[in-house]
Amino acid sequence: MSVRLRQAALGDLPLICRLRVQRTAWLAARGSDQWTVAGKGRPIEIFADAVGRALDAGETWIAEVDDEPAGTITVNRRADPGLWSPWELAEAVVVHFMIVDLRFAGRQVGRHLLDHADRVAELADRPWVRLDAWTTNSDLHDYYRRAGFRLARIAGPGASGPSRALFERRVAPPTRLPRDVRSRFSMQSG
Repeated sequence: MSVRLRQAALGDLPLICRLRVQRTAWLAARGSDQWTVAGKGRPIEIFADAVGRALDAGETWIAEVDDEPAGTITVNRRADPGLWSPWELAEAVVVHFMIVDLRFAGRQVGRHLLDHADRVAELADRPWVRLDAWTTNSDLHDYYRRAGFRLARIAGPGASGPSRALFERRVAPPTRLPRDVRSRFSMQSG
């Protein structure tokens, strides 16, 4: 099986929203309130707006397996208020909206998406990949631990939203690319 990542385009927004709806239903069927409105998740319209902004900024990618969309990830330098400190953000890229299509679950698509976040961090000269996970989803926490992340902490009361479990992993020391090559691939500030 070959997993290929490509930069997402605005035309991928319906696909990404479909993945979110699919995964939310799957989680709810297993008793999780992740991403549900009842669980204080963002309604799909607000999610779509956030993903649309990330698409416009070039921060979102699609994983494909045999030319079939299999998952998505957004990687940038921002986080919701109250999650990470300014100095933690200054040395990291942040993963958002990572979703794997259920048809490809268990086929290492998520690992490829997270490895891509490492490459983005390397190119941006950032030693950390950080993310916030749904606070009550212990299965998701275990998934990130198996992927080499460690729980940094549960964000305090100053954090908004239900994703307050903060995970991080250090990026392997990069093979030093010449600065002009890194600058061509580095992310836009924002």
